[in-house]
Amino acid sequence: MSKKSKSDRTKEEILDAAWTLVSDRGDAVSMADIAAAAGLTRQAVYTHFPSRGALLVELVRHADSRFEIWQAFQTAMARPDADGRFDGCLDAWFDFVPRIHPVATVLIRTRMQDADAAAAWTDRMEALRAFLAKMMESVRDEGRLDPAWQVAEASDYLWTVISVQSWDLLVGDCGWPPERATATLKQAARKLLLADPAA
Repeated sequence: MSKKSKSDRTKEEILDAAWTLVSDRGDAVSMADIAAAAGLTRQAVYTHFPSRGALLVELVRHADSRFEIWQAFQTAMARPDADGRFDGCLDAWFDFVPRIHPVATVLIRTRMQDADAAAAWTDRMEALRAFLAKMMESVRDEGRLDPAWQVAEASDYLWTVISVQSWDLLVGDCGWPPERATATLKQAARKLLLADPAA
């Protein structure tokens, strides 16, 4: 494995500092704040990220890498049966949600007024929706998708049910334990989307 360059290491330090600041302080974080937290000048931050928008997009992509969500998805997709892939992908996602929750909720809350936050959130949600469509195609191809659903609608519904927003409402607003919220959302998706194997 090749060593990371100094530039790559600096970029990661900036992203880690930004993640901590946004998690702790919400959207009231400037490029100057991030620079100070990373021990750099503001100009050094702009050398790596030409705008706040570019930094936010890289921040959420960095979370994917840091918490290895795509590796977990690929492991789940390697399972030999549709039920295993469906369950494995949802397990991977709900392991990821609490880790990204502090920053994700900031982006969700501010995206209507903040174009940079909207761009960052949309970037990751489009990737997730595309992945879920691919996963649901594999479920359909094995005859496990309930016949009431088409793949596009099934993946849209799944994306909605397992969203950070749904999990946050149950855990944050309703006070459910995270494990119960996760189990309930998974059960709801499975019950509606997967065909009865006995049918």
